[in-house]
Amino acid sequence: MGAPIPVNPAKDSSSAAAVPATTPEDPTIQVDAEEYENDSAYDSEVASYTTSLASSVTDYQFENGRRYHRYQEGRYFWPNDELENDRLDIVHKMVEVAMKGKLFYAPLENPKRVLDIGTGTGIWAMEFADHFPQASVLGNDLSPIQPRWVPPNVVFEVDDVEQDWTYTQLFDFIHARSMAAAIKNWPRLMEQCYQHTAPGGYAEFVDFDANWETPDNSIEKGGAIDVVVPKFIELGEMAGIEACAGPKLEGWCKDAGFVNIKVARQPIPCGTWARDRHLKEIGAWQYMQVVEGLEGMMMGAFTRLYGMTAEEVTALAAKFKAELKNPRVHTFLNMYVVTAQKAAVAEDED
Repeated sequence: MGAPIPVNPAKDSSSAAAVPATTPEDPTIQVDAEEYENDSAYDSEVASYTTSLASSVTDYQFENGRRYHRYQEGRYFWPNDELENDRLDIVHKMVEVAMKGKLFYAPLENPKRVLDIGTGTGIWAMEFADHFPQASVLGNDLSPIQPRWVPPNVVFEVDDVEQDWTYTQLFDFIHARSMAAAIKNWPRLMEQCYQHTAPGGYAEFVDFDANWETPDNSIEKGGAIDVVVPKFIELGEMAGIEACAGPKLEGWCKDAGFVNIKVARQPIPCGTWARDRHLKEIGAWQYMQVVEGLEGMMMGAFTRLYGMTAEEVTALAAKFKAELKNPRVHTFLNMYVVTAQKAAVAEDED
């Protein structure tokens, strides 16, 4: 995991690994002999170091008119600019509607320490923190796109969850949502979640099956939807990520050692074609996030892995969206919410 970089550094992040006290065997730490004329000179030097550290993650990569993360560059194909951040907030609303207003399904009572993996814009972490003001909520992400002004019990940091975790305290609840495009080693991620969950605590994962289905064969054969969706799944294989993580979450949780695993599957229509009013509302939000974010989701991956030009990606995305606007096209995918618990007394402690 390396050294996490705080996004809101005014707060003390509890995630840093404990630093061993200096022992007689350790080399003595020498004081810099340079004298500072005043406190402002010292503050200036400190600022120069922190500015350099911050710039290492905010010196973004720009490509085909979109902005991408610099930290662990290339690990994640989606952009991190304002357009994408708006889409992420729409996805948050869509999931909230799908879960009927719930932020989570886990039977939490009084969580003290909470981790939100791949926090994105931080909207889930902030809403959770407002709901549980006694909890300390930590959100991490490859991009420092979270707001600086947040609830007092929230800390954000830039980190890569696929590196070794350095947290020294366990979490009562670990949450991860829509991580399929970011994770290469799910079993390892689950193992680290399990290791860092307090006995009796919970972990919850929300993700999707990227296969788009139709109840009436209304997806045109050879059309843009029929072409693009398999390409997303194929590029996952090319990049070493699992595009259809949702159906596999339960098995990964079991293999990691979690118990009391609950699985909820929710159809997510794209559009308002479903008769059920709840599905209509879900579908409206899903349609909005696809139409507004599709080109951004395609651009980085399709130009880098498929060798398409930006113009070709834009044209293909336009055809995809045109097909979605046809009221006779009925598509949906499935969302999975998997809640798992670490036994109150872990098996390796028996």
